[in-house]
Amino acid sequence: MENRFFNRELSWLEFNARVLHQALRKELPLLERLQFLSIVTSNFDEFFQVRIAATKRADYANPDVADVSGLTPKMVLTSISARAHQIIRSQQECLMSDILPALAEKGFLYVTPESYTQRQIDYIQNYFKSDVYPLLTPLRTDMEAFPHIKNLAVYAAFLLNPIEGIKIGSQELKGSDDLPRIAFVEIPEGLPNILWLPAEKNRDTKAFVLLQDVITFFGTSLFPGFNVEEAMLFKVARDADFAVDEDAGNNFIHAMEDVLIQRKSSFPVQMTCNGTSEKILKFLMEKLELAEDDIYKIDRIIDPNSLMDLRDADENGKMSFDKWEHFYPADLPEDEPYWDTLKLHDKILHVPYESYDPVVKFISDAADDDNVLAIKMTLYRTGRDSPIISALEKAAQRGKQVVVLVELKARFDEERNIAWANELEQAGVTVIYGLVNLKVHAKILMVIRRESDTIRRYVHLATGNYNPKTARLYSDISLFTSNPVIANDATLFFNLVTGYSTLQNMNYLGMAPVTIKSRLLSMIQREIDRSTPENPGLIIAKMNSLTHEEVIAALYKASQAGVRVLLNIRGICMLVPGVKGLSENIRVVSIVDRYLEHSRIFYFQNGGAGELYCSSADWMSRNLDRRIELMFPILDKAAFADVKSILDTYFEDNTNSMELQQNGSWIPVEKGKNDDFQSQAELYKKYKRLNEKRPKNPDEQFKVRRAKA
Repeated sequence: MENRFFNRELSWLEFNARVLHQALRKELPLLERLQFLSIVTSNFDEFFQVRIAATKRADYANPDVADVSGLTPKMVLTSISARAHQIIRSQQECLMSDILPALAEKGFLYVTPESYTQRQIDYIQNYFKSDVYPLLTPLRTDMEAFPHIKNLAVYAAFLLNPIEGIKIGSQELKGSDDLPRIAFVEIPEGLPNILWLPAEKNRDTKAFVLLQDVITFFGTSLFPGFNVEEAMLFKVARDADFAVDEDAGNNFIHAMEDVLIQRKSSFPVQMTCNGTSEKILKFLMEKLELAEDDIYKIDRIIDPNSLMDLRDADENGKMSFDKWEHFYPADLPEDEPYWDTLKLHDKILHVPYESYDPVVKFISDAADDDNVLAIKMTLYRTGRDSPIISALEKAAQRGKQVVVLVELKARFDEERNIAWANELEQAGVTVIYGLVNLKVHAKILMVIRRESDTIRRYVHLATGNYNPKTARLYSDISLFTSNPVIANDATLFFNLVTGYSTLQNMNYLGMAPVTIKSRLLSMIQREIDRSTPENPGLIIAKMNSLTHEEVIAALYKASQAGVRVLLNIRGICMLVPGVKGLSENIRVVSIVDRYLEHSRIFYFQNGGAGELYCSSADWMSRNLDRRIELMFPILDKAAFADVKSILDTYFEDNTNSMELQQNGSWIPVEKGKNDDFQSQAELYKKYKRLNEKRPKNPDEQFKVRRAKA
């Protein structure tokens, strides 16, 4: 029998290949294609830091232990290297042979050092001397201690040859083949990546050079008495797969800060480099203890993201997607709090098609309302200059009880979350630092308000973070409700995660690691039990990743019982679809488009009495077994119809959707005889129509009429 599971890491690589696929599509705007290339690099940076590091550690500790896909760590690393090198080669070919020439045709010319004219050299040299040179610190490598190479920082490496006859004191500067003279210079992050060159007469082309090239070209000036024989740019990814000491007690923040320090100096796992200097490359591989498979050679540009400043030069926006608005929800008031509206019905918010402003307004109104007694919420990732943080601080300063559970272990956001936690505490907010051994990934906010001699609770639950910035880029679903049954469960949840409350049964909210998995397995089994040949069961689920072996086994069982299973998986999928006798009733599709698909929505047909849930949790072992997560039902009839319609839309896409094959490959969904259907575009049109039907503000109508008079 064929293997029942795909390897997790190789499945993730295919997700990055789907991102690259978007960059290869010539019908997309140039800068959007460039953005997809940049995402490929960013994704790989995190993948190497976390997943490759963990796999290398597994290869060291348990080299003979195979995973559920039947692969040992060494086999996984070998397969990853082959596929990752292939993807990165395609990425570079797209950038150098397609994107950059196309940009030149549009009037944006990247000038390489070999093509600098004397006039350009003079201009660049003046800029180098005034703005760049003072920031550079050359690091020699023949000292007793090898210089520290920062994680993901870009460096220029120079192979130096002393000019004959030059001496320091009485000692002549000499190198040797055994000990080459190599120096490093870190490319400063505080300077623009792009330098625009003066306009040429009678030419419409805007020419630019890159900071990395400027430093490499004028590197000789950093080393008086030496010639630069060869130069090379490189970037090293280090192990970032660290866990905080959960027994740190009151010193938890200090323990997390130690993790951040370790990450900066951990062992190297991968290196990206350009140039053909075999001497420099061999030297770095020896010093960093990297093997050939760990080296990724690119043509010239280390990170395509260094070109994204071109967006500022695209004044008419013709090289980008048409701008999409973020519409204020048609059924929420803009000028008054939502309390009265939410007493009547629940509200679904679908970002980024709808604006994230209602979430910020909800918290801000609570901070300003004299009848609000308390605000409780979880914070996982929140972003810089967050208005949510400001509103929470204001609420605390006004004497309200504000309790915030800040998850310090949110990978790569730890430092920012530590800063927020300190700032909130100084403002009088009660800050809770998660739970021992369990990362709190749930997204929940509760406002407790005094109303007519009673207490009413308003709850917000979401699939995405409380981050206004990512809410403009990530597709997420959230629910506003004052339903008492949800509010009661929310109260139990906060009592559990902030105090010593024993686990109490929540009737409507599912919580991992306690009940979400068992509920999911129970609902899958219920679908099996109620499925008949005449009326087969149906499970529709959308999520970021599917890796949980028990859940996958249950879905296989459902397929074998005739239940139809439709899965929309953005990233990793370890389930093998389409295998006769195992998963022939399971279809898996994935959509990569202008917005990152981040919502988790689950539908169970339940014999005609359908149930619909949203969740902060993917169907992964880490989410269901090792994190605090929440799954919430959609109970309001109108909200149910809205979310079900959103879910169905994703399975109609024939433009940006790809389907998983049983051999692990992904192929574009066939258009058939139907017109092009782009799910994200259709959703945008839906919210645009709703916005057009929105009642106009009387004051605005009056102003318009008066202006026309």
